[in-house]
Amino acid sequence: MSDILIVDDERDIRELVSDILEDEGFTTRKAGNSDECMSEVDAELPALMILDIWLKDSNMDGIDILKAVKRDHPEVPVVIISGHGNIEIAVAAIKQGAYDFIEKPFNIDQLMVVIRRAMETSRLRRENVELKRKDTGAADMIGNSAAFRTLVGQLDKVTKSNGRVMLTGPAGSGKEIAARYIHTNSNRAAAPFVTVNCAGVEPERMEEVLFGRESQERGVEPGLLEQAHGGVIYFDEVADMPLGTQSKILRVLVDQQFQRVGGSDKVKVDLRVISSTNRSLEAEIAADRFREELYHRLNVVPIAVPSLSDRREDIPLLAEFFIGMFNETQGLAARDLSEEAVALMQTMSWPGNVRQLKNLIERVLILGEDTGPIDARELPSEEEPATESDRVVLSGALATLPLREAREAFEREYLLTQINRFGGNISRTAAFVGMERSALHRKLKSLGVVTTNKSGARVAHLDEDAAETAS
Repeated sequence: MSDILIVDDERDIRELVSDILEDEGFTTRKAGNSDECMSEVDAELPALMILDIWLKDSNMDGIDILKAVKRDHPEVPVVIISGHGNIEIAVAAIKQGAYDFIEKPFNIDQLMVVIRRAMETSRLRRENVELKRKDTGAADMIGNSAAFRTLVGQLDKVTKSNGRVMLTGPAGSGKEIAARYIHTNSNRAAAPFVTVNCAGVEPERMEEVLFGRESQERGVEPGLLEQAHGGVIYFDEVADMPLGTQSKILRVLVDQQFQRVGGSDKVKVDLRVISSTNRSLEAEIAADRFREELYHRLNVVPIAVPSLSDRREDIPLLAEFFIGMFNETQGLAARDLSEEAVALMQTMSWPGNVRQLKNLIERVLILGEDTGPIDARELPSEEEPATESDRVVLSGALATLPLREAREAFEREYLLTQINRFGGNISRTAAFVGMERSALHRKLKSLGVVTTNKSGARVAHLDEDAAETAS
């Protein structure tokens, strides 16, 4: 991108600078007044502007144009030139965001040095933006369980719209991955995906972080909303957004414009908003910690992201994905998973959800062997360690029960775990535990174990009433 817009009321200057730049391989456009300048900017954004401070027969002078361009397109470098320059004008131009200031009559070599540096700055900024757009974290959706397929089906329905989405689910379940999936498969995929970590920003800085800042000393500093223009803004854990900021975000959602902190000009933005929370926003509203009107604005399309415990069938696929990822990014051994390791992982408790599984795989690969399959012994045990490898250590509660009650408690917990491990599939559970399907059904009924739908999947749980009747 080497298109340079030259704005000067003297035709000879415009032509001279244009000829010099074109000889150096740049393409140029020319404007003799503010109206022509703004028309060229609106038609196609230049890579750089060379702007005269004083423009005869214009509605705006160079400083006014500079303000307007830096307000709407802060990434475009602007080099100011003037035959009436002084230090005050130079300082004013730099504070408003100008890249540099050159006085007429200027030295051609000096002009070219400034332009090349400004173009290099522009190129680096564009590359940085592109890298941020590409390096948005993995948007891979990994799984094959019923709960996972339900989630993806819901996400696919909202990718082509601009409707606001509220993702709910426990911490570590993959809400940000779901948000990135929406962005990647939408018509905004080429535009930025910007995350606002609502819990990680100090409340007193939240407005500067979101809206940006204007000051005489530092000029214009765009905020996250401005950086997300044309793309997606993702409010991660929106329940942690300060109450005072919530009302201002509400206004942005209504007007699609805002003012920077310390500024007076309106900044217009085109944004799609995705939010997430692991808390009940209804409870937050009742406690006067979240604005109800903002909740209704954000919660246009609610989508629940299931916990890892609700999609245990996906654990082997996720584990294999993480093994491949760590092999590629860190050079860790690409080890297979033993059947025993898979079975143990599918029965473990996962309060940290997918994030916890990812961390576990990384730890095992770092501390484990370089060859051979990952064995169950390499995984952390949730029970007390046995002194002999063939012994099963009873929990304290189980050890105090009579044999019949202990056996029923064990069978109940064992079968609950296995059914959930296989996503509520009774046939697969029966095959694994070595029972006829009809016999398993009878056993489940006697133990008070039932299955119901949750997040699109069959989940086993204890029916207390049925268990008492069976007893």
